[in-house]
Amino acid sequence: MSEVEGHRDTHRSLRGRPSFILGGLSSGHAIFHWFTQSFLVMLPEVKTTFGLSAVQVGAINSMREIMAGMVTLPGGVAADFLRRSWGLILALCMGGFGVGWLLIGFAPIYPLLLVGMAVVSTASSIWHLPASASLSHRFSHRRGAALSIHSVGGSLGDVVGPLLTGALLGFFTWQHLLSSYSVVPMLIAFAVFWAFRDIGRTGDEQDQNQFRDQLELTRAVLRRPLLWGVTLVAGIRGMGYLAFVTFLPLYLRESLDLSSFSVGVHIGLLVGVGVVSAPILGHVSDRFGRKLVLLPSLVALAAISFSIAMFGEGMVLTLLIALLGVFLYSDQPILTATALDIVGDRVATTTLGVLSFSRFVLSAASPIIAGFLYQSEGVQATFIYASSLFVIAALLLAFLPLGRKRVGSSR
Repeated sequence: MSEVEGHRDTHRSLRGRPSFILGGLSSGHAIFHWFTQSFLVMLPEVKTTFGLSAVQVGAINSMREIMAGMVTLPGGVAADFLRRSWGLILALCMGGFGVGWLLIGFAPIYPLLLVGMAVVSTASSIWHLPASASLSHRFSHRRGAALSIHSVGGSLGDVVGPLLTGALLGFFTWQHLLSSYSVVPMLIAFAVFWAFRDIGRTGDEQDQNQFRDQLELTRAVLRRPLLWGVTLVAGIRGMGYLAFVTFLPLYLRESLDLSSFSVGVHIGLLVGVGVVSAPILGHVSDRFGRKLVLLPSLVALAAISFSIAMFGEGMVLTLLIALLGVFLYSDQPILTATALDIVGDRVATTTLGVLSFSRFVLSAASPIIAGFLYQSEGVQATFIYASSLFVIAALLLAFLPLGRKRVGSSR
């Protein structure tokens, strides 16, 4: 064997290691969340720059949800048939994500900002499909833990982004920051392609290329009531999540008159606690069942968000935000694992597409509703609205027959 061939084999071996794949995808996930949470800290400044109402601020996140809903279901089905091209898809998503934020940073008018958000949402939504599906396949017996670690990667971006952005907003405009940030994913896209170009080659290509069998599996997935039940819970939970996180920065900046840095610290605290709790709760769900973790989490989210509406000032607010972080960023990966438990690996991206599509369709109007409540009734009404959605999600989950053991477990 030549020296060149030896290097190639070494690289292939490295790229095929589960630890490399988990670490790499989690790092990529961090990039997506770094930008998303940074933009939340920028929202008060964006609102001032364009002279937006609270409803128009909500419409920014609604645009993100609408585009995500439009692409995730067909994208999930297509990704199952294009598994061998997952590496290219991931690279294009990373590069497109940077282009979208560049458009937002240079947007002279509000409609162009919405166009940029549509590009951002498309790239981010499609990235999550092959990324989560590949982890589900390679960690089938530790699915909850692996997806939670992947979530932690995103959460690390969620922590670093607000802290860094909150500090830098004291020296730079939000447009300059976002335009500079956007270069990072456009450059990283090349590394993503090198690292993950073989990620969809799992040794099952013969089955994957049988179009008719794959199509029948896809149809079977869409006929499973339990899967649709989980997606409904995820969708209503997503409505509450979006209503809360969209207007928390505005509440901190406008109602409490905190500095941009303090807003960043509070958002970073919210997610930072989730970085610690997500893998722990993911592991607990692997051991003792998804429902045992999800139901108390949704009840806790309802109680804490209601408490913030009633007592959200000073040190009490800081403590409640930290407590909320325990559950707000740990239940979504467990919901994803629940859906994948039901269907298995061969239609994983289709399942993720169904899950995301339902969540985004339900969530699309939620930021606008929350914006209307914020504008007409005040922040308390907005947070109570979010709390009520978590209650509804918990009630629906309570009636789903998930059982104690993971559905579809091979153990």
